[in-house]
Amino acid sequence: MRKECPRHSTKNMKCPNCGFTDSKVIDSRPVEEGNSIRRRRECLSCQKRFTTFEVLESVQILVVKKNGTKELFDHSKMLSGIMKACQKRPVNGEEIAAEIEAELQNDMVQEITSREIGERIMVKLKQRDDVAYVRFASVYREFKDLDTFLAELKELKDRNERT
Repeated sequence: MRKECPRHSTKNMKCPNCGFTDSKVIDSRPVEEGNSIRRRRECLSCQKRFTTFEVLESVQILVVKKNGTKELFDHSKMLSGIMKACQKRPVNGEEIAAEIEAELQNDMVQEITSREIGERIMVKLKQRDDVAYVRFASVYREFKDLDTFLAELKELKDRNERT
């Protein structure tokens, strides 16, 4: 597929006056807090000018829960769990949540398990702060006893000693 410069002719945008599908962009500017772009175009056939709007298309992501039910991805739900783990820690939980949501959108994921989301969160927390990671993992992994919790702490300690 050939990409064209926005300042040059653009195919498939019908002129509202004559229906011709070739126009050139005269002016572009962001609108609505940068979520869309307003373009002034000129038809290459009749030279009439018209305005179009480009809007970012986002994918509706379904989350498959442990019990098999599905629900729409909820950014605030994910953020809440991350923020609890990052409380009083030098970690930007909002940044982590935004990164994960952007990754899901970029991957064009339509369905994902809650487990996969939790794993992504743990990877990012583990890279940034061990305490926030352990807090999140202790709730997420539902440690059944002290031994499994201590095994996770030992693994973190060993990793830190190697680096």
